[in-house]
Amino acid sequence: MVGGGQGAFIGAVHRAAAALDGQIELVAGAFSSDAARSKESGAALHLAPERCYASYAELFAAEAKLPLGDRIDFVSIVTPNFLHFPVAKAALGYGFHVICDKPMTFNLAEARELAAIVKKSGLLFGLTHNYTGYPLVKEARARIRSGQLGAIRKVVVEYPQGWLASKLESSGQKQADWRTDPKRAGASCCMGDIGTHAENLAEYITGLQIETLCADLSTFIPGRPLDDDGNVLLRFASASGEPPAKGLLHASQISVGEENGLNIRVYGEKGGLRWRQEEPNTLELLWPDRPAERVRTGVGPLSPEAAHASRLPAGHPEGFLEAFANLYKNFAATLRARLDGTAPTAFDLDFPGVEDGVRGMAFIETVVASSASQEKWVKFPH
Repeated sequence: MVGGGQGAFIGAVHRAAAALDGQIELVAGAFSSDAARSKESGAALHLAPERCYASYAELFAAEAKLPLGDRIDFVSIVTPNFLHFPVAKAALGYGFHVICDKPMTFNLAEARELAAIVKKSGLLFGLTHNYTGYPLVKEARARIRSGQLGAIRKVVVEYPQGWLASKLESSGQKQADWRTDPKRAGASCCMGDIGTHAENLAEYITGLQIETLCADLSTFIPGRPLDDDGNVLLRFASASGEPPAKGLLHASQISVGEENGLNIRVYGEKGGLRWRQEEPNTLELLWPDRPAERVRTGVGPLSPEAAHASRLPAGHPEGFLEAFANLYKNFAATLRARLDGTAPTAFDLDFPGVEDGVRGMAFIETVVASSASQEKWVKFPH
């Protein structure tokens, strides 16, 4: 692991998710840019002292000298955004597979360069858009793929939070501090941090890709250099000659009282569906000629994809960590197949990859450009 030391938030989540299925063991890390803190963090995780490194450069150089089977198999990158690209590039250069937190890089140029590096290396790259790991997100995708909703007409996806409704970064709060800093977060705070999750969820569930968008970003907190709220109109690429679907994407970190309100609604010519992250074990199906249906994890037949991602009997809540762990489980199974010289299954390959990361960075830069432009619509780069 690179990053995720003492005082970090997402590193502990990654460690818990990776460990949940007993397929992945944390054996080495460079947990902080401060060498002493990295060593302390590794000691707190009961790692061997000689495998708690002062820097990611030292980590990769030392691990690459170990025999196969003793060295690390892959690296998990959980640093602030500006370090994702150099760490991933270095890891791939030493022959290590990579799983990385989102957004994938600091900007679109880095994302495209990283995609080329991954392709040339032939190594695995996973991106933790963790909400795609929920069983009923996969069920929603399967229902749309099977044609139950017909041609998709409208997509409404929202991600409201309220934790940055005051200038929290001025208090020294670490998570707020780097996310609102253009030098570490990139071109966007709100859209880069959570808007990309909404974009990825919409494309994952519907199978459609955004083609053009019209964005309006706002910064409500005086003195904050990056956006904390945004509204985006979406037009998706036409599928099979059908009229293109239209969409709305709203992301906010100043919506007072909201916790983690990611939700999506999709409407087709035959029916609709809706799913809420804060109640993830329920998917609602909407019909024009009969009552709405509630699909629950563990109850009745689910699609093979959703059933594969489910872990517990009906009535036992599955949540954030389980969904996150599904990405790590699939990544590990794909890596195991490669190490064993076998073919991974379609289930194993179901995790976001480098191309999803490129689209995420293209989304951020297009939204920022659209909001600053006098043009109504800006084309999404392919």
